[in-house]
Amino acid sequence: RIYLSPPHLSGAELGLLEQALASNWIAPLGPQVDAFEAEFSSVVSVKHCVALSSGTAALHLALRLAGVGPGDEVIVPTYTFFSTAGSVSRVGATPVFVDIDPTTYQIDPDSIRRVLAGRKPGAVKALMPVHLFGQAADLDAIMAIADEHDLRVVEDAAQAFGTEDVRGRRVGSVGDIGTF
Repeated sequence: RIYLSPPHLSGAELGLLEQALASNWIAPLGPQVDAFEAEFSSVVSVKHCVALSSGTAALHLALRLAGVGPGDEVIVPTYTFFSTAGSVSRVGATPVFVDIDPTTYQIDPDSIRRVLAGRKPGAVKALMPVHLFGQAADLDAIMAIADEHDLRVVEDAAQAFGTEDVRGRRVGSVGDIGTF
């Protein structure tokens, strides 16, 4: 069997949990979350980071921060978790599905171009590449398309934490907003 996401525990988790409980910083936040955000920002080479309760919450917030809302369209891949399109709908926008590359399972830039060619200028507000299975989507092509059409890019890198593209750029730090 090959598991999609087996846990990787170091053995220190129980002690860290006891430390958090003993500090009485359970809610709303505390020094452990601040430390996590600072270390995570450093690891993924971004200036700012905020920890949320789920990847779905992160996508929702990222779309809001990107200014996506009712009446907007967001290009998303057909092959992903429900949260990708669900977060687009949650902000009142419409997900526009595009094909994936059958060899990489990543969003297909040519499919993005075809969909944009058939859309009224300005209808599509953002692109949401999803970096799957520890692989980076074609960020060069995606960012070129985004620049050409003045689109925001919200990267979903939940399945690719630490992954770099072919130029050595960390996924989640190339678009306007990345989510892990």
